[in-house]
Amino acid sequence: MYFSSNIKLLRKRRQRTQDEVALALGMKRSTLSGYENQVAEPGLEALIAIASYYNIALDTLITTDLSSLGEFQLLQLERGHDVFITGSKLRVLTTTVDSSNTENIELVEEKAKAGYTTGFADPDYIRILPAFHLPFLSRNKKYRTFQISGDSMLPIPDASYVTGEYVTDWSFIRNFQPYIILTREEGVVFKIVENRIKEKGMLILHSLNTLYEPYELSINEVREVWRFVHYISSQMPEANRERDTLTETVKQLQKEVKAIQMKLDL
Repeated sequence: MYFSSNIKLLRKRRQRTQDEVALALGMKRSTLSGYENQVAEPGLEALIAIASYYNIALDTLITTDLSSLGEFQLLQLERGHDVFITGSKLRVLTTTVDSSNTENIELVEEKAKAGYTTGFADPDYIRILPAFHLPFLSRNKKYRTFQISGDSMLPIPDASYVTGEYVTDWSFIRNFQPYIILTREEGVVFKIVENRIKEKGMLILHSLNTLYEPYELSINEVREVWRFVHYISSQMPEANRERDTLTETVKQLQKEVKAIQMKLDL
């Protein structure tokens, strides 16, 4: 059981003294100190009051070693995203942190994507992925970078590195926005997503390259969802030939209209 160590950790993360927490809970400081130092056992009412104060489910507070969680997961719990409280399908992410307990951005290169499909939940596998930090991204969110392949998302070039922010609650997937999705069969895919979870229990995936048709993906096939943040590439995006052609057509029409106006003015 981790109750004692957990309530001490949560109190210190909130930067509260024992006096402040005890006052909020309506108990003596010595009583709270006894709970934190394992010299006293709380009754059911006290357990419920403490869990409510920290907005964490009683089951989590007692049975989960919160000190083993990364900063991202702790922040999610402290914001009320506890699966036992919200009833949502909160996904517990396997992640890594640096020596200062800051979340890493793990890199899943093309050669590692096949292994990631089966090893995404394995701490030993995630630990061997290259990791780095980007100073312009929030430290309070979890990111991961994937190398994409193919031309389905042109003008984003083949072999680009696409970074995504981890999505815990899939009901918040926004329609027609880009996401990186880990699927059971296809592995990692990068697509524009249409959220049809509520109506049909599926996502509809669209490519930027119109040569590729949209297709449906059952939500049961989804393992992870990452919201697109940015991409890095050594290649310049391809020119939009259709747009260039349209621009030239418009210019030609403008010239013709101007010529007609000049004739009418004569």
